[in-house]
Amino acid sequence: MTDESPAAPPRKGPLSFLSGALTSGLLAWLCLGLSQRVVGWYVTHPPQFDSPFAQSIATAMKTLLVGMCFLATFSFAFIGLGLLLVFVRSLWPAGADSAS
Repeated sequence: MTDESPAAPPRKGPLSFLSGALTSGLLAWLCLGLSQRVVGWYVTHPPQFDSPFAQSIATAMKTLLVGMCFLATFSFAFIGLGLLLVFVRSLWPAGADSAS
């Protein structure tokens, strides 16, 4: 039996924050394009049904699809912005924050 303590996991560096921010920004941009296409589709092809029940379901599905697309866009953009701020913060030395 050895008395070795487990090694601490390596700390994340600025490069990992930057790559995460760029990846999240790219996904936000792709989701924005998808959101615009979904909205464009429903503008040119509005759901038209004779049955009020079918019209209600179609409207609910349209609302859910458009909402999920824009929610994904916002989520990826917000995460990308946060990672970009963490990247900028990680460029300063650790002791520089409390220089008062």
